[in-house]
Amino acid sequence: MSAPITAPADAHARGRLVVLMITAFMDMVGILMVVPLLPFYAKDMHQSGITGRALAAIGMGGEGAAVSLLIATYAVVQLMSAPQWGRVSDRFGRRPAMMIGLGGSALAYLVFAFAPTLDWLFLSRIVQGAGGGTVGVIQAYVADSTRPEDRAKALGWLSAATNAGVALGPVIGGGAMHFLGKSGPGLAAALMSCITMLFAYHYLSESHDAAAAKAAGKVVRTSGDAIRRVVSHSGEPSSRLIWIYAITMGSFQAMSTTLALFLSWRFGVTAATIGFFFTYIGIISVITRALILGKMVDRFGEARLSRLGMVLLAFGLGGMPLAPNIPVLAIAVALVPLGTAFTFPCVTGLLSRVVASHERGLYMGVQQTFGGIARVAGPLYFGWAYDHLGQRVPFFTAAVVVLLTVMLGLDMESYSKTDVNATS
Repeated sequence: MSAPITAPADAHARGRLVVLMITAFMDMVGILMVVPLLPFYAKDMHQSGITGRALAAIGMGGEGAAVSLLIATYAVVQLMSAPQWGRVSDRFGRRPAMMIGLGGSALAYLVFAFAPTLDWLFLSRIVQGAGGGTVGVIQAYVADSTRPEDRAKALGWLSAATNAGVALGPVIGGGAMHFLGKSGPGLAAALMSCITMLFAYHYLSESHDAAAAKAAGKVVRTSGDAIRRVVSHSGEPSSRLIWIYAITMGSFQAMSTTLALFLSWRFGVTAATIGFFFTYIGIISVITRALILGKMVDRFGEARLSRLGMVLLAFGLGGMPLAPNIPVLAIAVALVPLGTAFTFPCVTGLLSRVVASHERGLYMGVQQTFGGIARVAGPLYFGWAYDHLGQRVPFFTAAVVVLLTVMLGLDMESYSKTDVNATS
């Protein structure tokens, strides 16, 4: 069990958490400066006949195919690199891994700013995806820097900060394009990454003593070994938590994938009004994670609250297709961000307890890999189900899957009390 943290250490941990939140916020602002513009850049290049030799050679020269590949590439590279970054942070420290990731992002944005063809846009997405694989490193940083009982609420605050970055990034990106031209958003995002890197370098201290872990004979397994263990030892607490995270993340994609189509079919929502629904969801998510999550963790504990979150998520997903009118729909929709806000930080907080501290970064990265696979597989199924099984089926399917997943979280209460190095 970890030694209790003294009052000065608490103050130091709070300061590190604030720096991490600012870093995550600034990083997300940079990402969202360019991501919304990708389809438009790809479309302009395609219409100008500068698709690129590489994409044309593999039959991806079409407008829609090129945009799909650009979007998917980031996710695929991110989920592949996440365990590797986590392992690097376990072996050499969280801070170096974050610095390299931020530097890679800055390089990717420069490539984006001056990309002459779609091939170069494709390259920028590969580099950005590799740098974006450090999400698990940031989560491990938070886990290192906070007491076990504070981790879920701290992860919630971190998520709230990134959500705020999601809201602000597109506005700044649009302004950069207006004043600086087509290269403006990429240049502004690269500058933001450099500022973020300098800020983190100056204010963020290391949280993981990799040298001490190595001196104590602690060995970090390979990412492949960790992934195989999740599959082959699915009954272990760490494996169950990773499966919970992945399954609920994949189920959540039912809303992200088909909500706009469903609302258009059922309530006549248009492109001009769909944004209100996502703003509504975003506001509830930020408020819940920043102001409500901590109090709920203190009252229920991570294990019980994660199960409550899954139930709320299931009822929200299942209630949307049954809603007879907009007010009832609004209630059902609200349950989804409430459910995810209670589920994901608590599951990640519990995961930080049940894995050995010297492999915390690795397993946080593995969790991101499984979640990334679910984010790819979920939309594929839900889109197919919407077309072939009916407009309501994706939501009902997701709701049932989430309810069944609650069983994986049973008897986790013991891990809400202490750190358990189950995989040492």
